[in-house]
Amino acid sequence: MPPIRQSVPYTLFPRHPGIRWLRSTGLVMMEQLENDKSGSFVAFARSASGKFTLYSAPNSAFTWFSRRNRVGVNVGSFLDTARIPHVHGLSQSGANHVVVNYPNATNTWVYGINSGGAVVGNFSKGTVTKGFQLNSGKYTVIGYPNALATTPQAINDTGVVVGSYFDGTLYHGFSWKSGYFKTIDYPNARFGTVLTDVNNVGVIVGNHLSADHAFGFIYRNNTMANIVYAGSKNATAGGINKNGLISGQIYFSANTLGYTAVCK
Repeated sequence: MPPIRQSVPYTLFPRHPGIRWLRSTGLVMMEQLENDKSGSFVAFARSASGKFTLYSAPNSAFTWFSRRNRVGVNVGSFLDTARIPHVHGLSQSGANHVVVNYPNATNTWVYGINSGGAVVGNFSKGTVTKGFQLNSGKYTVIGYPNALATTPQAINDTGVVVGSYFDGTLYHGFSWKSGYFKTIDYPNARFGTVLTDVNNVGVIVGNHLSADHAFGFIYRNNTMANIVYAGSKNATAGGINKNGLISGQIYFSANTLGYTAVCK
């Protein structure tokens, strides 16, 4: 299982001033930031030119973005401020936003969107947590057989969905299309595998899990390669675009940086 060679061109960038990273996924870089002083959580998007845009959903305690499609629509989730709070999915572009709630669910999370506007996420009802695809107003349940939870993370323009499911012991990566599952696991991962994104030519990125770290990898043509940055504790993979540009985070002993790197 060879690592990516150290000659791979990485681009690193620091956190937004006054805010620390929680996680970054997708391209444009995006996810959630925590304010060092207030402790509040806001969503962010970082453009290729380095511009940060922060966003909080109306009447939300926490907001986070998960993905952005090619036409600039962001998706994510937010926690409301009700006395008994619930999580809702979110689609946002400019000043417009749409709340996504799976029918009769307690909580809904949205993680991925493709160029056609199809979104994927998961929902909880009681003790049940399953995934869904929402396309042209129609929901399709994505639930790995006998799994305790199924979490789709991304969908590409051909309708391939990737994510993870939990069997009660380990997390397993999966791909799904039109009702058919394929399990994709990093060999001998102690705590399992989570797939985070797939591009339109079928290259997948994800992370294998240890007790306290996640380690990124690329899955292409049935072969896995580790994402390694010299001098770091670990590097995670959150997103990949059609050109093979990967985004994620690199963890050092003293700080954490976002990165992009070219997949060769």
